[in-house]
Amino acid sequence: MAATPRFRTEISEGTDRKHPVDETLPPLKMFTSGLQHVAAMYAGVVAPPMIVGPAVGLTAKETAFLMGASLFTAGIATLLQTLGFWRVGARLPFVNGVSFAGVTPMIAIGKDRGHDGIAVIFGAIIVASLLGFVLAPYFCKLVRFFPPVVTGTVITLIGVSLLPVAFNWSQGGNAGADDYGSTTNITMAAVTLVIVLALRKLLRGFLQQIAILLGLVIGTLIAIPVGITDFGTLGDADLVGFPTPFHFGAPQFEIAAIVSMCIVMLVCMTESTADMLALGKIVGRPADERTIEGGLRADTLGSAISPLFNGFMCSAFAQNIGLVAMTKVRSRFVVAAGGAILVVLGLVPVAASVIALVPLPVLGGAGIVLFGSVAASGIQTLAAAALEKGENALIVATAVGIGLIPIAAPDFYHAFPEDLLVVLDSGISTGCVVAILLNLAFNHLGRKPAGGEEAAGSEPSKDPLALPVAH
Repeated sequence: MAATPRFRTEISEGTDRKHPVDETLPPLKMFTSGLQHVAAMYAGVVAPPMIVGPAVGLTAKETAFLMGASLFTAGIATLLQTLGFWRVGARLPFVNGVSFAGVTPMIAIGKDRGHDGIAVIFGAIIVASLLGFVLAPYFCKLVRFFPPVVTGTVITLIGVSLLPVAFNWSQGGNAGADDYGSTTNITMAAVTLVIVLALRKLLRGFLQQIAILLGLVIGTLIAIPVGITDFGTLGDADLVGFPTPFHFGAPQFEIAAIVSMCIVMLVCMTESTADMLALGKIVGRPADERTIEGGLRADTLGSAISPLFNGFMCSAFAQNIGLVAMTKVRSRFVVAAGGAILVVLGLVPVAASVIALVPLPVLGGAGIVLFGSVAASGIQTLAAAALEKGENALIVATAVGIGLIPIAAPDFYHAFPEDLLVVLDSGISTGCVVAILLNLAFNHLGRKPAGGEEAAGSEPSKDPLALPVAH
């Protein structure tokens, strides 16, 4: 094979300029852009331990410890992804954090078992993560089954699946609270949304790139007199704290728990593969098998290390893909700076509390733009998927329809076994599987491309970012 550079997208021929993914920014821009990524994903990182902690019987202080540990381990996993070493890391602006896919099975494993429950959860995560690390070189070969008709569907589902999170934040985040869905909360979300859009329209250059961060700051300042900013976390937070290894005891290993977390790991690997493909499209560096293999290894290695410091399973954070798409800041070192900030937040609880000052309605208003950007990127990819050919439109329609079931009808699968719900309750995973299977059925099995042309749905000659497909 010719010795040509692996990635040349959007780089003028004959120049030695680095790809935007590999460029470094001035320190101030690096820090503020990294902080913007942290602000976008902070709530998603602390939410799983906030849910799991009380469910297994931990005290409020122990749950807060879990939250700090999750920030610390998310930072480590993000650094593994962005900087990498050997064949570990996608080396893309890829943010990692605690996976929501594991919340339900973790609660089932550790419910009301206190420290023993956490120890069993951690043991299962370690085994599942090490197994995932071994499988990564084989799992990554699925990339050949992701032509534009599949990737566009999955990217769209990622964005659409995240929008309910933004809507929930906009209402207040806690459905049991008295002010959930109040006009005050929703108005604050709307105000933040308008501020972000106005800043994107009026500002130029670097200030335009950090419009989300500025919008969050302005929205939080407005929320103070409104009365929805909680300063209580500042007073309760310690100045310095380290997530002591195995704080809740040595990991314990139970077969049933390990099987459940292995299923979760496969779900996380599927979603991470889809996220890497989406991010590769957005930054102009298509994710090939080697990139995905490195990304999955970083996911699984980060997840295996995480329990050592009392953290949970880590996977890709799709909301940050929307931030990359919107800001056009593609440097992986910016996200690495965000990873370093996460590590610091995990070591300095009082600093983490400052980030937590952003009210969820404010974060929800910004989230609508962020997550909508991901869906828009998927629609853009589908535009290159030759929907007029063969049954490609039918593939997209069916996969999107099935992928939307957990969003439109959350109780649709209520009668199914809990182990299956790990997969079925993820619209991204189910939509991805359906799109792959239908693409194989309609575009590959029993059909040979005429005249050497590619199978319907790929058209690589028209789409320079199209991924290879299996024949």
